[in-house]
Amino acid sequence: MESTVEALSAAYQEFVAAAAGVLEAKEQSGGQKSAATDAALELFKQRWELFRVSCDQAEEFVESMKQRIGSECLVDEATGAAPVRPPAASGIPPISAVRLEQMSKAVRWLVIELQHGAGAAAGAAPHPHASAPFDARFSEDGAQ
Repeated sequence: MESTVEALSAAYQEFVAAAAGVLEAKEQSGGQKSAATDAALELFKQRWELFRVSCDQAEEFVESMKQRIGSECLVDEATGAAPVRPPAASGIPPISAVRLEQMSKAVRWLVIELQHGAGAAAGAAPHPHASAPFDARFSEDGAQ
């Protein structure tokens, strides 16, 4: 999971740097089309595509974990078996299926916003679901 987060973060940083490069190239050329602006735009396009791929991979990871956990829960319920391991055994605090579903939806909304909102103005209104992507009943959400 850490590698997925690190890859997504690195792709995002490269995407932002490429966007800054486009702005710098346009400023240096006085807003005129030049070889430098064309090269900066091409790099921006490549970084955008790489960032989208990273977002898709992160979403696939979340979906696979959701399915895996859901499958394990179904097996446990069907067999009547309950795991008898202490919560700290894996080093990861336990998470409810509802919470995992909320996080999955939040990731999907972020990916959709990034895919559809990349060309939008910086002052555009936020996505209607961005105000409360998580349930306030969970303590870890309130701590942020």
